[in-house]
Amino acid sequence: MKYKAIALDLDGTLLNSEKEVSKRNREVLAKAAKAGVKIILASGRPVPGMKKTAHQLRLEEIGGYILSYNGGMIIDCETGEVVRRETVPEKYYADIIHVAKKHGATPLSYDSEGIITTDETDKYVQVEARINNIPVKQVFHLDEVAKQDPPVKFLCTGEHETLLKVQAELEEKLKGAVNVFFSEPYFLEITPKGIEKASSLELLLGQLDIDRKYLMACGDGYNDIPMMRYAGLSVAMENAQDETKEWADYIAPLNDEDGVAVAVEKFVL
Repeated sequence: MKYKAIALDLDGTLLNSEKEVSKRNREVLAKAAKAGVKIILASGRPVPGMKKTAHQLRLEEIGGYILSYNGGMIIDCETGEVVRRETVPEKYYADIIHVAKKHGATPLSYDSEGIITTDETDKYVQVEARINNIPVKQVFHLDEVAKQDPPVKFLCTGEHETLLKVQAELEEKLKGAVNVFFSEPYFLEITPKGIEKASSLELLLGQLDIDRKYLMACGDGYNDIPMMRYAGLSVAMENAQDETKEWADYIAPLNDEDGVAVAVEKFVL
């Protein structure tokens, strides 16, 4: 099977524990790109939190795509073209923020530079900032500020038990109008309805005229399962969640042991 595209989760997959792309991963992906394989970075991260990785891989030169917010936004790295942008409907902003604060969670969203939130000191807001290496800006009326540049995603942070209450109330109040799901026990994501990695990959591959059977997808987390089910070949890192591993055709070494490079060398090069 000649694979024509590789979809790569970042945290826990392409990136090591230092949140860096290893030299071996860089070199192997550059070889794949040179051979005509499309490199697609597919993450729940916001765009500002993915640009550093895209730059490390030189995707602006060799070609490739950023699929951010779990697929809510797709950018062609070579041209800068926005292939897709789906935003959370404005009429739900106030409800999301009110329910989060009511239960003691901290709501946040993103602008073009980084995080905007009602509490920049929240420890989990700081975790999100550190993971993505992006700045945090505290604002008083988050819903009003967000409307100036409608976001693709909201995130509620807090202890898991707190966020379970936020999730339950949002699902009851918004009646399935948006996706409400956990990416980490302390991160509750709110995204536009129907947005996940698989549907966005389907849209992108359609534009690239690539059949899904020629897609290899690598991941480690729960939000990677849809794209792993969709891809022709699914690869989980050894450090992946057990449920994610169940959907894998191949278990690669740990993200700290160049698992992506091993898989690409084995199946693509």
